[in-house]
Amino acid sequence: MKIDLEFAKKLLCDGDNFNIFLHASPDGDTVGSGFALCAALRGMGKKANVICSDDIPKSFSFITDGYEPQDFEAETLISVDVADAQLLGKYRALSDRILLSVDHHGLNREFAKYTLVDPSAAANCENILKLIKYMELPVDEYIARCIYTGISTDTGCFKYSNTTPKSHIMAAEMMSIGIDFAEINRIMFDTKTRGRIKLEGSLMEQMKFFFDGKAAFVAVTEQMKAEAGVTDDDLEGITSMPRKVEGVLVGVTFREKGNGVFKISVRTHAPIDAAKICQKFGGGGHNRAAGCSIEGVTLEEAEERFVDVIGEFIS
Repeated sequence: MKIDLEFAKKLLCDGDNFNIFLHASPDGDTVGSGFALCAALRGMGKKANVICSDDIPKSFSFITDGYEPQDFEAETLISVDVADAQLLGKYRALSDRILLSVDHHGLNREFAKYTLVDPSAAANCENILKLIKYMELPVDEYIARCIYTGISTDTGCFKYSNTTPKSHIMAAEMMSIGIDFAEINRIMFDTKTRGRIKLEGSLMEQMKFFFDGKAAFVAVTEQMKAEAGVTDDDLEGITSMPRKVEGVLVGVTFREKGNGVFKISVRTHAPIDAAKICQKFGGGGHNRAAGCSIEGVTLEEAEERFVDVIGEFIS
C-alpha cells in the first residue's frame, strides 16, 4: 500500500526498536539513506540499527565510523532504497515483516506493508531528507553528510540524466550545513586502490562487444579479484565502465558471487531502458541503471541470455 509523508511520520513516531535494511551490494544511496534515518530516529530517543546483507565498503567509513549497534529485539522493520525483496540478499525471507519501504524506484514491487515512494527523486536520500524535515527533526552535519553522499553518488556527481534542480538544491542545503563535500566526492569518484586499477586494465582487455558495438559486457570473476588483490570494497562504480565506451548504448557488468550466482548491473544510454531489460530476469531499477541476479548458470550461459534479451531492445 502506497502512503504519504503524514502516514510515514505516524509509523515512525508510533514505532520503536527499528531495524533499517539496506540493499545487498550497498551503494552510496542506500548507505546514506539508512544511516541518515537511523541517526534521525536515535535523535528522537528511539532505538535503531542499520542492517545489510553484505559488508559495507570501507570507502564509506566517513559515514560508518563511530556507528555502534544498539542492543534490542527488533519490533519495526524498514527498508531504504530497496525496490524488490530479492535485493535484501540473505534477509529477503524477512520481507513479509517489513512495515515500511522508503524508495525512489518507479518499479518498486511494494513488498512491504506500506511503501513511501517518489520516482521523481534522483536519489532515495532526497526522500529521506523530505521525511526527516517533514517530521521537523534537526539535520545535523552527520545527517547532511549521509544525504549528500546518496544524492552525489546516485547522480554520478550530478552528471547523470536523473539529476534534477531539486537534487542540486538539496545538495546545496547539505553543503550549507558545513559538510566537507569535496572530500566526499574525492573518496567516491577520484580515489582507487592499485588493485582496482589493475582490475580495470583486465576488464578493458577482456571486454566483449555485441550488436556492432552498441552493447558491451565485462565480467568480474572471483579469480580476477584474487589476481588483482581486490575485494568487493574496491568495486564501487565498476559498473559504469562499459557504458563509457564510445558507441555503447548498453553496458552490462557480471559479478560472480559464488555457487553459480551472478549479480548483473545494466547501465544504458537513451533510448534503451535498463530497468525493462532487468525486469526480464526478475530485477529492476531505473531507466539508465538497473540490476538483477541469475543463479545456477555459467558465465557463458548468463551472457547468452543477456545477448538474446538486449537484442530485442537494440533492434
